[in-house]
Amino acid sequence: MKSNLSLFSFLLIALGCAAQKSNSSKTHYEDLSLVRPKFALPTDSIRKSENTEVKPLVTPTKNVNAKVDFVLDSIDRLNGMRKFIEGYTIQIYSGQNREEANNAKKKMANEVTGLSASLQYIQPKFRVRVGNYFSKLEAQKDLTLLKPHFPNAILIPEKIPIR
Repeated sequence: MKSNLSLFSFLLIALGCAAQKSNSSKTHYEDLSLVRPKFALPTDSIRKSENTEVKPLVTPTKNVNAKVDFVLDSIDRLNGMRKFIEGYTIQIYSGQNREEANNAKKKMANEVTGLSASLQYIQPKFRVRVGNYFSKLEAQKDLTLLKPHFPNAILIPEKIPIR
């Protein structure tokens, strides 16, 4: 009895879930424009004729230009006094051997075009660095170009002089 009941309920569920075909080949279309609410346009959004003068909807009451100009001028003076800016450079060699540093600089000049290397001696190490970058994203682009030639190349934060 239980098996007949479970078989019957299974058949009901299976038949209820079956896809049903429509005999009508027409697509359903219903025009809802008749039931949509209608609103009157505000008078300020109606287009004026070319001869009439259009007045602003809101007249400004407070003017902050003098205050903004003062702040911008003070920022400009502060930036004019700055000699350095925070930036990045790529270091391709760091070590105590001057000959290896010169070889790294020559290899850089021969194998990578568009970039130039500089040799620095900061006691007790020689460092070969490439480029001055204002953002890490700019530096990362050139670092990916240098990595195949110089696997030990790293990105270094540095103060870049402003000229």
